Parts: sequence; structure tokens; C-alpha cells
Amino acid sequence: MSPEDIEHLASTLKTRSGLILGTDKTYLIESRLSPVARREGFANVDALLTALRIKRDEKLLVAVTDAMTTNETFFFRDKTPFDQFKSDILPTLARSRVSGDIKVWCAACSTGQEPYSLAMMMEELKMLYPRVNLDILATDISDRCLEKAQSGLYTQFEVQRGLPITMMVKHFEKVDEMWRLSPRIRASVRYKKMNLLEDLRSIGRQDIIYCRNVLIYFDLETKKRVLEQMASLLPEDGYLLLGAAETVLGITDVFKPMPGMRGLYIKNQAIRTQTPLRKLA
Repeated sequence: MSPEDIEHLASTLKTRSGLILGTDKTYLIESRLSPVARREGFANVDALLTALRIKRDEKLLVAVTDAMTTNETFFFRDKTPFDQFKSDILPTLARSRVSGDIKVWCAACSTGQEPYSLAMMMEELKMLYPRVNLDILATDISDRCLEKAQSGLYTQFEVQRGLPITMMVKHFEKVDEMWRLSPRIRASVRYKKMNLLEDLRSIGRQDIIYCRNVLIYFDLETKKRVLEQMASLLPEDGYLLLGAAETVLGITDVFKPMPGMRGLYIKNQAIRTQTPLRKLA
């Protein structure tokens, strides 16, 4: 790969998705783009990158961006954000939302395991919260990921990663060599294509935002812009959940961490008035 091709790819990805591609990521480029090169009829990744630089082919740009921005996910990933939802966030919001409506946005949802984990958890908790209507919106930049998420169809390997066996038996059915989520759970999540670099106001007000393992790929300016837009969508008692390796500290002061609650943030003005949530054991 020529330096010119790598530089052009990095610039393209930053502009279209916010992804910062380091100069030492040639192995990642090769592994992610080799399938794209084969599918699009190029001899190798070098030929693909040269074509990308020389001619502006929107279809190719979409395919390359999609491949480079697709990240790993699995059901109930990292566990803590789901424990926080069950033990602290849901009980608090259920008391304060007279209508029972609670809006959740899963940003950069990939192939849907995160929003479906929340949907299955809410199904299990319905007896405790009969009034609560959890409105789950899941967005991603990738058409391919959204298509898979909406199908609710997963491999044996995917359903075995993080998903309790009781939930698999209750909410999935075997379809040939794959497992498909029940229509009820699939219908409880709305999907929409969304680039986090865009104006996020179309998302509307949300009570909870899951934006995990995304900001680590952005530069400081982009992180700040995304976080501040998200803050504008949350009410004073809303919640933001980030990945374990992510933080708002040193980026923006619109959010503050909840003491003792890893990855959980509230709006800065709310921290003076809201009773701290208990620390999970």
C-alpha cells in the first residue's frame, strides 16, 4: 500500500465516519478490506485503494467505510451497563416518568446485540414494571449491520457469547444453522441509519443513551461535538453510558460521572440535585 493511498483512506474515513486511522494500521486495512476487494472485483487491497483515490465511486466509498467502521459486539457485552440499567436507572426513571414512557437510544448499535439485550431484559422485568414502555431506538452508519440487526438472525457462536441459556431458549428459535429472535423482541427495537457526525437533533429527546466503544475511534474535537449534542437530547435526569475505556473527562464538562458507577454519566447541572445512585456490589 502506498503512503498516498493510506493517507487518502484515512482522510476519507475521518470525513465520512469520524474514524481516526493510525499509520500503523496496515494489518487492519488488509484484513477489513480484503473481502471488499474480492467482492468488488479488485486483484488486491492495493488496487482497491488506488481506485478509491483516483475516482470517486460512491458505492465503493460506502462499502469501504462500512467495512472499516464495523466493530465487535455481543449480547450483554461488559455486563455492568446492563446491571446499572436493571438495578438503578430503570427503577429511578420508572418512578419519575408518570406516563411510563422511557426512551433509550443505542448509538452505533452494530448488528443489534446491545438493543436486543435491553429488550430481552425489559421483557424479563415487565412484571415488576407493568407501566413502563421502553422505546428503544438503535442507529448505526452501516447498512449491512442494520440489515442483519433487523433480521434478528445470529450464528451459534453469536448467541453463545454473553447470552444466558435461559434467554436463548425463551427468545430464539432455530432456523437451519442459525438462531432467530422472536418477532416480539425484534418488534420492540426501531432501527435507523445514522452517522454520529451528523446533526443529531432528529433523534429527539432521549432518557438514556448507550454510546459504548465508539468515541475511542474519534479525535478530541469530534468526541466533544458528539457528547455535547447528546447532552442536548437528554433531560436533566437522563443518563449516558460509555464503554469501559471511554470517559468525558478532559473532553467536555457537560457530563459528570456518577460516583462509583463505572461508565455511567449524568448532565453536569443534574449532579447537584440528583441523589447519587447506590454503588453496585
